[in-house]
Amino acid sequence: MLVALSAILLALIALGVPILLVMGVVGLFGIMATPELVPALFPQKMFAMLDNFSLLALPYFILAGELIARGGISKRLVEFAETVVGHWRGGLGHASVVSSMIFAGVSGSSVADTSAIGSILVPAMKGRGYKPGFAAALVACAGTIGAIIPPSMTMIVYGSMANVSIGGLFLGGIVPGILIGVGLMIVIYLHSLWPAYPELRRVSGTFSAHLVLRAAAHVWPALLAPVLVLGGILTGAFTATEAGVVACFYSFAIGFFVYRTLKLRDLPAIFVKAGMTTALVSGIIGVAGALGWLLSYLNFNDVVLAGIGHVAVGKVAVLLTLMVAMLVLTMFVDSMAILIIMIPVAVVVGRQFEIDEFQLGLLMVMATQIGSTTPPVAVLLFVATSIAGCSYNETIRYCWSFVAAEITVLLLVVLLPDLASWIPRYFLG
Repeated sequence: MLVALSAILLALIALGVPILLVMGVVGLFGIMATPELVPALFPQKMFAMLDNFSLLALPYFILAGELIARGGISKRLVEFAETVVGHWRGGLGHASVVSSMIFAGVSGSSVADTSAIGSILVPAMKGRGYKPGFAAALVACAGTIGAIIPPSMTMIVYGSMANVSIGGLFLGGIVPGILIGVGLMIVIYLHSLWPAYPELRRVSGTFSAHLVLRAAAHVWPALLAPVLVLGGILTGAFTATEAGVVACFYSFAIGFFVYRTLKLRDLPAIFVKAGMTTALVSGIIGVAGALGWLLSYLNFNDVVLAGIGHVAVGKVAVLLTLMVAMLVLTMFVDSMAILIIMIPVAVVVGRQFEIDEFQLGLLMVMATQIGSTTPPVAVLLFVATSIAGCSYNETIRYCWSFVAAEITVLLLVVLLPDLASWIPRYFLG
């Protein structure tokens, strides 16, 4: 049965059928083809997957991201980042990475990060002679930080399904997220040494502490948002779900009262867009959850566990094998769908080999985000390419060095568990 379902899945993907419909067809067919199961189990398992209090945080953080995007926060974050690193070689490239790191602490979404920062910096980079494909690849890969540095909607999904502390996952993402940013900036610097990138060797202005302080005076309300969210969770003032509500009110207050760029007439469109995004994400979670339950019923977890046991010995080898599988799968299937299907497998593998739950969770989240930048199915590359107005092939040409930096950080977290687990263990015990 597993072989037949895999064949149908691959065939439908090859035909270009939307992934949501693919998972629904495969899951329903699998249940109907199993004599002891009834079709009514499919919607039942979909509902059971969504019937989780922790998942209530998703619509709130999605709404907060929309409020932030309309509130003009991203523009001020870019201005602040330019005053800090804009005088370096490839200053605008470094500014895009720093902006993505800061915006990640506000939005919680890699797609929102890529679109918000990209819409401002990609045209600016093109205006200074940056190759459109290079600018798109950089912004897309920097956008992955949006789901790694807390808060993170992807971590909310993982934590709710794997029964892992969402607050702990948030804390665990701080160091890996910063390391990815540093890695991308190192790649930009290395590109500036190559003769093929003369635009990266141009230096614009000099560092000015006065300009940094002036920019910080305008952006500090936005910088306070992640402190408010994480601080409230750590002190026990509110849960991760309640933190989403706080983020919504705070984002509205910044855009409406502080920056005054958010108008009441904008709210209906914001609510509609947030609702559509929530419906799409919820649909993927529900259908992927039902398919995942079917795979577990058909002993898919045991098959994977046995396969990993045959090819890998020890925690590091097991994690490397799991990460390779995740990276390959996310090249062809939506990363969120793969994450939801693989979470039960990851939990079983983690318990069997006594892998730290925060390390495993962060690795799974990081793998899905890297998968969002690896073709052919790469959501973030599509978003950035549309902003840059270049061909998809041109963006792919320049993305590999940045993807290599992200995979290097992924390997560091595999080899050094404390990079992901020390902070949550220290604060949560």
